[in-house]
Amino acid sequence: MFNNLKKEKQATELVPAHVGIIMDGNGRWAKAQGKPRIFGHKAGLDTLKNVAIHGQKCGIKVMTVYAFSTENWTRPVDEVKFIMSLPIDFYSKYVPILKAENIQIRMIGERSGLPKATLDSIDRAAVDTAENTGMILNFAMNYGGRRDIILAIQELAKSGKNLTELSEEDLSAHLQTAILPAEYRDPDLVIRTSGELRLSNFLPWQTAYSELYFTDVAWPDFDENELDKALTTFKKRDRRYGGVKK
Repeated sequence: MFNNLKKEKQATELVPAHVGIIMDGNGRWAKAQGKPRIFGHKAGLDTLKNVAIHGQKCGIKVMTVYAFSTENWTRPVDEVKFIMSLPIDFYSKYVPILKAENIQIRMIGERSGLPKATLDSIDRAAVDTAENTGMILNFAMNYGGRRDIILAIQELAKSGKNLTELSEEDLSAHLQTAILPAEYRDPDLVIRTSGELRLSNFLPWQTAYSELYFTDVAWPDFDENELDKALTTFKKRDRRYGGVKK
C-alpha cells in the first residue's frame, strides 16, 4: 500500500500544476483552408473547451490561456471585433459544459478598454463557476506582461511601500496572477502552438523558470493527444532552478 501511495505521489509531481498556453495560429490555419481569419478563431473555441476538460482530467490545477494581448489591438478592426464577441459565444455554448466538469473560470488582464458585453460574459462565467473546485481556466484577456509588472509597482508605490526594500514576494503578490492560489501562480509549463518560438509578453515574471514547449501544430488542430505529448515531454525535463542536483 505504501508503495502504491508513493507511486501516486510521484505521478502527481510529474504533472505540471499550472500550464500556460499561447494559443497561436488561428488565422494562418484558416487562411491555409482558404477561409477568413475569423473562421480560425471560432474553431479555436472548440479546441479550448476540449483541451481544458482533458487538462483537468490529467491533474492540471490551473490553465492560463493567452486569449488577447495588449498588442493585439493593432490587428484589423473587424478581426478585433470578432475576437471580442467570442467570450459571448463561449459563455452561451461552453460555460454550462465546463461548469458541469467542475472547472472554474477566471480572468487576468486590464478591464479598461474591453467592450462591456465581453466583460459581462466573462464575469458571468466566473460567477457561474465560482463554487466549482476543479481546475481554474484562467483567461489572459487584454493582458501584457510588462504592463502587469508596471501596474504592480505603481500599486505598491501608491500603498506607501518603500520600493528600495521591494522583494520578489511583494511584487508577485501584486501581479495579476495574485488571483490564483499562491502555490500555482507561476506556470510550470508554457505551450506555444503554430511554430513561433517566443513568449510574446506572456507572463514574463511568472515564467522565469517555466519549462517551454513549442509545437508546429496550429491551435485549432491542438487536441487532447497534442496536450498529452506536451505533458509527456514535461515529465522528462530536469528542473534544477539554477542549482545542481546531488
